[in-house]
Amino acid sequence: MTVGAIPQTSAAVGPLHVMELAGRRADWAATRQAAIAGNIANANTPGYKARDVAAFSADGDRTHLQMVATRANHLTLSPGRLTGGSLTRKEGWDMKHSANNVSLDEQLMKADETAREHQLSLQVMGTFHRMLLTSVSFR
Repeated sequence: MTVGAIPQTSAAVGPLHVMELAGRRADWAATRQAAIAGNIANANTPGYKARDVAAFSADGDRTHLQMVATRANHLTLSPGRLTGGSLTRKEGWDMKHSANNVSLDEQLMKADETAREHQLSLQVMGTFHRMLLTSVSFR
């Protein structure tokens, strides 16, 4: 078994799991971008409340993919060695006098982040597609 190999016991994960996952993430990013565009379009609408799409979840815990060391000298990473700081989000986006909570700065940052995630998903799909074509070519 190699690094990132798909276990044969998992019925939910097929051989093209990477392609399906990248496609779902691209669909999520397109949906989120539409929600952000709606927020920007209604930035001056009195009483409008900004909308967002729930974060993308790859359900990675369901796939049971594990990194496997193929040699004894490979580095291992145990969960006990992972540490992280605590981050708190400050509610710094101001409410306007019209009771509209759309901040153009926040929406533009979200749009940029979502565009990068969408582009990454498309690049993963393209790279995986080229890899599949290379594996079946007869050259």
